[in-house]
Amino acid sequence: MASRFADVKLGPPIEVFAVNKACVDDPHPDKINMTVGAYRDDEGKPWVLPVVRKTERAMADDCTLNHEYLPVLGLEAFSSAATGMLLGPDHPAVAEGRAFGVQTLSGTGALRVGAEFLTRQLKYSTFYMSNPSWGNHKLVFLNAGFAECREYRYWDAAGRTVDFAGLLEDLRAAPENAVVILHACAHNPTGCDPSREQWEQIADVMKEKKLFPFFDSAYQGFASGDLDKDAWAVRYFAGRGFEFVCAQSFAKNFGLYNERVGNLTMVLNDKQLVPQVKSQVTLIVRGMYSNPPNHGGRIVATVLNNPQLFEEWKECIRTMANRILAMRKGLRQRLQALGTPGGWDHIETQIGMFSYTGLTPRQVEHLVGHYHVYLLKSGRVSMCGVTPHNIDYLAKAIHETVLLLPD
Repeated sequence: MASRFADVKLGPPIEVFAVNKACVDDPHPDKINMTVGAYRDDEGKPWVLPVVRKTERAMADDCTLNHEYLPVLGLEAFSSAATGMLLGPDHPAVAEGRAFGVQTLSGTGALRVGAEFLTRQLKYSTFYMSNPSWGNHKLVFLNAGFAECREYRYWDAAGRTVDFAGLLEDLRAAPENAVVILHACAHNPTGCDPSREQWEQIADVMKEKKLFPFFDSAYQGFASGDLDKDAWAVRYFAGRGFEFVCAQSFAKNFGLYNERVGNLTMVLNDKQLVPQVKSQVTLIVRGMYSNPPNHGGRIVATVLNNPQLFEEWKECIRTMANRILAMRKGLRQRLQALGTPGGWDHIETQIGMFSYTGLTPRQVEHLVGHYHVYLLKSGRVSMCGVTPHNIDYLAKAIHETVLLLPD
């Protein structure tokens, strides 16, 4: 009897996980893994934040905690704290009750819930994402019901910076009510963010064209070490009177990658509409995963709502941000000292976890095959994979590759 599944086609591999697996399986002693976006310490090891360990121990000893279901929209202590962290606890949208949060399955879950709400309730059908963008944006939004994906220019390959003129031109050509995915800070994969003056111009165009902002905030605090600085763009749009949604992830800034801790912040202009919006989001979540997990959300809620733990956490995010900044500076200095052809200042001026190096697919293939340096074919690297122990080897590998295979 023929199988009902006989016509199912083999799906394409997800590049970042495929390249990561190739690196893990590689026995070479000097291999460097710059693929997956997860923080590593100076020894190249995963780091559980001390404040997270401390909080988990206290939770384990708290006999009042149990494993009952959370509400459909999650732990209120978490979502309210996350929303306050994003917008600022004294922001008018928070004080006036026009902004609220929904606990989700990390940033990806927040994107999916938010996107499905926009298609079902506001009947939006077209979304824009940057070119390039995080590899999962397109899949999440199309699966949520959006009919059309368009791109706005973002990366200037020649200048290795933001193609701001192209970005504005594409947004000006967008149809009314198109949803625009905006990276709140530490753009993935380029590491290049608009300046504050450029954000103001982006807001001007979006206001004029009646476009809907959908922020993706995966790196607040992790990017610069400063929570307020990394949230500036989101808060600016809120101050301009935009209604918007924002997907927040606590994977990077709390190191809670596998706990799937996320928040969907929704900012409205009329607080009278909040109950209706919440009721429809509730139905979306109920039909998708019913309710979120407790453990990671309670960790974040405990830390954000306890002044002492909050200060300890801020020191942790400064540690992570400063290590990455130091590796950026060190790699740039080494490449320039070696006289590596091309400009390398962008390695240091970019921000956050990722760098768009400008290395070509041919150069990437050579780095993987000859030096066991693993990165994506686009030239995107996770700077977390660079450590004091491998930075000289990495710089030498890039230098020799660029000399051998100039572009």
